Amino acid sequence: MSTPVVTRFAPSPTGFLHIGGARTALFNWLYARGRGGKFLLRIEDTDRARSTPEATQAILDGMAWLGLDHDGAVISQFERADRHAEVANLLLAEGKAYKCFSTQDEIAAFREAAKAKGHSTLFRSPWRDADPATFPDKPFVVRIKAPQDGTTVIRDAVQGDVTIGNEQLDDMVLLRGDGTPVYMLAVVVDDHDMGVTHVIRGDDHLNNAARQMMIYDAMGWDVPVWAHIPLIHGPDGKKLSKRHGALGAQEYQVMGYPAAGMRNYLARLGWSHGDHEFFTDAQAQDWFDLNGIGKSPARFDVKKLENLCGQHMAQADDAALQREILEFRAAADMAALNDLQQKGLMDALPFVKERSKTFPELLDKAHFILTTRPITPDDKAAKALDPVSRGILKELTPQLQSVTWERDSLEAILNGFAAQKDTKFGKLAGPLRAALAGRAVTPSVFDMMLVLGREETLARLEDAAA
Repeated sequence: MSTPVVTRFAPSPTGFLHIGGARTALFNWLYARGRGGKFLLRIEDTDRARSTPEATQAILDGMAWLGLDHDGAVISQFERADRHAEVANLLLAEGKAYKCFSTQDEIAAFREAAKAKGHSTLFRSPWRDADPATFPDKPFVVRIKAPQDGTTVIRDAVQGDVTIGNEQLDDMVLLRGDGTPVYMLAVVVDDHDMGVTHVIRGDDHLNNAARQMMIYDAMGWDVPVWAHIPLIHGPDGKKLSKRHGALGAQEYQVMGYPAAGMRNYLARLGWSHGDHEFFTDAQAQDWFDLNGIGKSPARFDVKKLENLCGQHMAQADDAALQREILEFRAAADMAALNDLQQKGLMDALPFVKERSKTFPELLDKAHFILTTRPITPDDKAAKALDPVSRGILKELTPQLQSVTWERDSLEAILNGFAAQKDTKFGKLAGPLRAALAGRAVTPSVFDMMLVLGREETLARLEDAAA
């Protein structure tokens, strides 16, 4: 029986959940979920000066918004420092690591001399094979004994085999002078102890893999499957940065993008399955595989994001969409909707969600049901309510008093009324939009009337006709 898949997302809590990090989390989530495996979350909080509880919470909130649920408790790397040190000391006892007493000044002098001679400036410690009897009584770091000849091959599921000459590897520090473990050691120990089978991360970590493999090999541990994914660039081909717009996952929530659309779009950034652009979570989990990830950087395209978001909103379950809209309003510090507004929005969703790409767009279309009398028309709508139009509305209102409040009946009444006036319904629609919504651009007049109901519709028409 093959080993169950275990992936992990391991962000540093020094800021928000970057959109690139969100995609890395998504890829790990999809790979694990599609294979009945586990997706774990580890917070790499060893940088105590920069790690903050607020940043950790921002990461958790961003993942919750994206719907990327993880298995088990969140693991703190900092809290496992004793275990990391235990591994380093085990390697030290086995002669696979050593105590290095070289000072920073001595290391700098070594590099200057090597540079002057045209040699490699990679530090070669004189303490690697020193007799313990010669050890001074002063602080030391613990370094791993790197292989000094041959090659290291990183077998990467995305990048292919990457070969590095071992002469390029230094005797990496495992424990600092104060006995604290370094990040490179902590990552390997944590991944091993967590049973991680696949390390899916940004290709800026590719060079780290060769150095981390030294620890796996020294401990006799199985090396995980490496999958280093290309970074995300902006539309100009440069690394995604603040100048390209929003960077944090939660910024996109506040901007009103639905999570399903964001998941779909992020999955397509650097990965493909045939020509499919739009797909559901179930399809993504079923289709996602490492061989579908390209080697070239993906380009972030807001128009494509909006297009996919629009498709997901159009196909969304109305109750689920309503819940997400309410969460969006809370995240964006917008006023909560009362029960009547929530009911009206639910009734309007089937048509206001069509061709909307973001929640602000959808809510703008739903303005007619979220606003209350008296309706104050905007400048464009006010122009449609001239004296002649107000007279027409006053004449129309009695005809709507007793009509059956169904679409066919309303269409028949309004089209018949337009014919009596020797005009087309389009001419009548402007004043009706202004009266019902206070806007010149609205959903269908009939859709609005059906959602508003007879009593509210007539009240708004009477207000406008006055």
